[in-house]
Amino acid sequence: MSSLEIDRPPNNVALFSGHMIDAPDRKVPRFPPHKEAAAAAAIAGVLSDIGATRGDLAICGGACGGDLLFAEACLARGMVVELYIPFAEKTFLANSVDFANADWRERFLAVKSRAMLHVMPEELGPLPAGENPYERNNLWMLQSAARFGGEKIAFLALWNGEGGDGPGGTKHFMDEARRKTERIYWLDTRKL
Repeated sequence: MSSLEIDRPPNNVALFSGHMIDAPDRKVPRFPPHKEAAAAAAIAGVLSDIGATRGDLAICGGACGGDLLFAEACLARGMVVELYIPFAEKTFLANSVDFANADWRERFLAVKSRAMLHVMPEELGPLPAGENPYERNNLWMLQSAARFGGEKIAFLALWNGEGGDGPGGTKHFMDEARRKTERIYWLDTRKL
């Protein structure tokens, strides 16, 4: 078995959505960099609470902030991590990682080296007319998580409870996840 593959059905499928670290010029804070350590601790706490363990599955995006904090915490527990991104890697890095500066690109590459990377246009084909890439990516992750049964899904959301900057954000994912599982864990960025 490759360290990137599941050799047994997981006890838990931890599915994640959350805010990116705020851009330096963000006018209204949502997930400011000084909350990173508190967010990482909260994510690790939920993983402990649900009993996530070696060999369980973790599914998330790869953006700076919540996604990478979640992926790092899951890898530290020996979980199998699958990253799902809505664009080719170069475009994704420019839009969702590099703007935050710091060491987010290196962290993305470190997680990617130990995870399975799924690139939406490569695996699902071009975006159909009228569809939003972020909503499509959310639904793709949810469908992938459900392959072991909805009862195994634990959905974690690092979220301020508000609508996003556009379609396909954490609110959309939260609404969709509630259709598949009752195991919802909301980590409110306003309270970290």
